[in-house]
This record gives sequence, C-alpha cells and structure tokens, in this order.
Amino acid sequence: MTERTISEMPATLPRDGDAGEEETPARTPRLWALAKGVFARNTLTIAALLVVAVFVLFALLAEYIAPYPPDRIHMTARMQPPSSQYWLGTDNMGRDLLSRVIYGTRGVLITSVVAAFLGVIWGTIVGLVSGYAGGWVDEIVMRLVDAMLALPSILLALLLLARLGASRLSIVLGIGIVYTPTVARVVRSAVLAVKNAEFVHAARLRGEPTLYILFREILPNIWSPIVVEASIRMSYAILLTASFGFLGLGVQEPEPDWGLMVSRARDYIQVAPWMAIVPVVAISLLVISLSLVADSLRERMGGLPGSSQTT
Repeated sequence: MTERTISEMPATLPRDGDAGEEETPARTPRLWALAKGVFARNTLTIAALLVVAVFVLFALLAEYIAPYPPDRIHMTARMQPPSSQYWLGTDNMGRDLLSRVIYGTRGVLITSVVAAFLGVIWGTIVGLVSGYAGGWVDEIVMRLVDAMLALPSILLALLLLARLGASRLSIVLGIGIVYTPTVARVVRSAVLAVKNAEFVHAARLRGEPTLYILFREILPNIWSPIVVEASIRMSYAILLTASFGFLGLGVQEPEPDWGLMVSRARDYIQVAPWMAIVPVVAISLLVISLSLVADSLRERMGGLPGSSQTT
C-alpha cells in the first residue's frame, strides 16, 4: 500500500481542473467584492454606468427610440433650435439631431468596442509571449513596442488609415493596432510578476506545454489589469473614432456619425451652435462615463487575483 501510494503521488499533482477547484472558492467572493467595491456607495460610478447603459440602449433600440429616421430631411425646419417637436434641434438639412445622435451611437459603440477588443487581444498575446519568453525575444518585442509608442496614437492611426483606406473596417484595424503596444506593455509587466510563482513552476514540472502555461495558468491570474486596460482603451477608441469622423476619414453622409456631425456643424457654428454642441456633449458624456468606470476598477484592482500587484 505504501509503495503504490508513493508511486501514485506524481499522478495526483494538481492539474488545471484541480487548481481551479481550489482557487474558485477564494476567487468568487473576491470577484463579487470587486464589483461591490466598484459600484456600492459610489454615486458617481453608478451615474456613469447609467449613462453608458442609456447609450447602449440607444444603439440596440435606435429604430424604436428615435423620433425620426436619421436621414429624413425637413427643408421647412432647417437649423431649428431645440423645441417640443425637435428636442435637440435640427441641422442644416432639417434632420432631427436627436435621431442622428441616437442612430450614430450604434456605429460609434460597435467601432470602438471591436477596435478596443482587437487591441486588447493582440496586446495580450504579445505581452504574454514577451514576458514569459524573456531574453532576446523580450528585448526585440519591447524595442518594437517602444518604437510604436514613440509616435502619437492619432498620427500612427492616420498613417495606418492612409495605407488601409478610409472605411469603418480600416478604423477598427487601425485603432486595434495602435493600442496593441500599450496593452502589451501592461500585460508583460503582469506576466513578469507571476511567471515565477509556485503554480507556474508546478505546471512546468508536470511537463505542461508553453501554450498551456500561458493561457491556462498565467492568463487567468492577470485578468484584472487586462479588464481595466480594456475599459480605458474603449473610452480612448471613442475619441479616436470621432476624430476620424471629424477629419472625414470615417463613414460618410448620409450615415450618422458623431465626429462627422461636428465637422459639418463648423460652417454654422454662429447661427446654429446646437448643431455642434449636441454631438460634442454626446461624445463627452460617453467618454467621461467610461473613464469613471475604468478609474473605479483601477482603484479596486490592488490585492485581487490577477492584479499586477499579485505575485
């Protein structure tokens, strides 16, 4: 009995499933504590979440919420100020600004979310490989990252758009590429903090492949900074998307776009200032709200599983 028990000991070393069963009870309360700590007794964060939720509803239910189609022209109501019929006024072609803002939310959110998601995915992969491999691989990757970070993000994105062409897909790819090095640096720092932990050594001793260690052992333990970085990138992506629309590099008329609305309003800023104020306020509300949520997540990140402070 004793010999068989000793011989079976290597087979009973905790694998991924076992490790998950041991850590889950500790992680679940802490995950709930993170959400509770971020949103409970924080009126400002709750208000920010409500604003984001309203914009999400705009994107999902635009056809049912908007009072008019976004491209409907009312030539007899050109540049009308806010009124009971047109709550936020009309533009130079008599189109209802509220309807165009509501419909424009869909394009802005889809573009920004997908672009931020791509940037986080690519940056996470690069950061995982660079931080875990170390040596010359890490050195080369980080020098490339530094070179990309040396350029202003909007300039780098414009260079990419000049190569890819002006379209929504190009904007998504451009923003995703621009945010990849920033996310990669954050993920690399988190990997360096946990790569020498006992559970990683145990996985190596079990003979687990590198991909298994990266995505089943290390990645679940650095989720917190990645989530925070994703929320930050999303707010910045909205600004970049609106900037491209303002420069005429995004979608074109008659499709509603917040940045394009601001650009078209420049010629009428003296006689119809609400044409510029309405989309600017929409951009500001959404960006500030997402930034507040990201700040709350970052404040609560320390000491939680997966934070960059966890070793």
